[in-house]
Amino acid sequence: MIYCNRHIYFVDKDEQLIIENLTEITVVHGPKVTCLPPWIKSCEKKKVLSLSMAEYCVVKNILSGKKRIEVGPKMVFLQPYDHIEKDKYGEKRREAIALKANEYVRFLDNLSGAIRIEYGEKGGVVPNPDEILMDGGKKQAMDLQVFEYVKVQNKRTGAVRTERGEKLVYLGEFDVFLGSKKTAVEVDDETSVLIRNKRTGQQSLVTEKMLFIPSDDEEIIEVRSLIKLADYEACIVRDKQGKELFFYGSNDEQRSFFLPPHSEIVPLLWSRGRRRERRDLRITKIDLRPMYMSFEFNCRTNDNVELVLEGSFFWEVIDLEAMVKFTNDTTGDVCNHARSRFIEKVSKVTLQDFMTKFNVIAEEVHKEDESNFYGQRGVKIHSLEVTGYHCAEPSTAMILEQIIQETTNRMNRLQQQESENEVQLNQIRGDIDEEKARSQLLRIQAENSNARSKMEGMVEAERVRSFLTELGEAFPDMDMKTKISIWNTLRKEDALKAISTGNAKLYFTPRDVNLSIENHDHTHDSGSSWVDGVQSTDE
Repeated sequence: MIYCNRHIYFVDKDEQLIIENLTEITVVHGPKVTCLPPWIKSCEKKKVLSLSMAEYCVVKNILSGKKRIEVGPKMVFLQPYDHIEKDKYGEKRREAIALKANEYVRFLDNLSGAIRIEYGEKGGVVPNPDEILMDGGKKQAMDLQVFEYVKVQNKRTGAVRTERGEKLVYLGEFDVFLGSKKTAVEVDDETSVLIRNKRTGQQSLVTEKMLFIPSDDEEIIEVRSLIKLADYEACIVRDKQGKELFFYGSNDEQRSFFLPPHSEIVPLLWSRGRRRERRDLRITKIDLRPMYMSFEFNCRTNDNVELVLEGSFFWEVIDLEAMVKFTNDTTGDVCNHARSRFIEKVSKVTLQDFMTKFNVIAEEVHKEDESNFYGQRGVKIHSLEVTGYHCAEPSTAMILEQIIQETTNRMNRLQQQESENEVQLNQIRGDIDEEKARSQLLRIQAENSNARSKMEGMVEAERVRSFLTELGEAFPDMDMKTKISIWNTLRKEDALKAISTGNAKLYFTPRDVNLSIENHDHTHDSGSSWVDGVQSTDE
């Protein structure tokens, strides 16, 4: 009974019994009842590995070294000397690969070096016993739209092919992508493509309107835009022979162009800043219009006062070829030459003279320059002006500021006095003009009054003459004195009629009405008197 308990084993369906005999190992798969022999080294009952449909495992025989793949769904019963290899995560079960329609996977056989590719859409993809995954796992095919392309190289032959959309691109056994997918170039009126043929090494410029995708042996060097020049602009192009060509916007055949192969735009590197201390102004299109350029530099007067001058040039480029031939820093040369001329002129005058005629000095610097420095460099200076100056040393600057302040105050006082004098002068002129106008008015009034009186006299004379003539005809025997008396009486009657129509009061003198006043004074004995019938009594 004790022997049966130790030597009889009941092995279930999901179990196996591993018996290590004296010289070999045997395995008993369940379900089974087995009785062990009396002489054994050891025995062990184990659960077998159960695999689902999407799982597999790698089984290796330690005697032969061969491997095999067990793919689910199944129960893996190991043979003698078999063991299940674990993955890098320490797991015996491994997940099978499921591929979508746009996915694929590549396996490398370590024994033969062969590459096997499995494309989607499928599931349960597992490697062979000696295969390993390439590319780190499953990969997605590259989807290309109609305007996209990608370069693919075959590592075995070295050949390069261009895959263009619309399509899904899967890599072959020895294929690699040369970069990511790229967008085709839309070649139109303002866009061109500079390409190089890798087989011949030659460059060419594609200007034909199309959706350009390079061929297998072509690569895109650069996408070039149309260079457009305004009427006042120019640029310099250096061709493959090193010759410099000048393009001007004022010429219809040169105002727009594509840069040819093996050619480049020549940039000009000019100095900038008020003192031209930085030479980093990069210019590819030269503006030929007149323009202003400011400057600032130090100079010293004859009485040893150091000044900082500020000003501006009004200049333009008139000969581009001469400018490129003689200088590579036009603005720097112009300012440095003007600085030398200013130092020469200012050193001959004192501070006081400079303050009174600095604009004259600036004009002399420009107009009295006979060196042809600017013309040799294709530049014309229209004007040169000093817009400001100050002393470099603070103490001198303070004294100069006081002088300028006093001069300004004096000029303000003079201006104020001139304004007051001008006001007074205008007032006097106004009075004179007023008196002249008044005299003219009086003269005109007098002339008008005389003319009016003359006319009235002529009218009155005509009335008198007519009256006397008619009266003489009616009364031939009447003398002139009587006629005139009648005329005067009638005139008084006209005056009375005119006054009676208004609110005026008429006063007549005794002479006008022929009135006389008489005093009749009668004295009586009784001491009383009668005056015009009125009795008065003396008291």
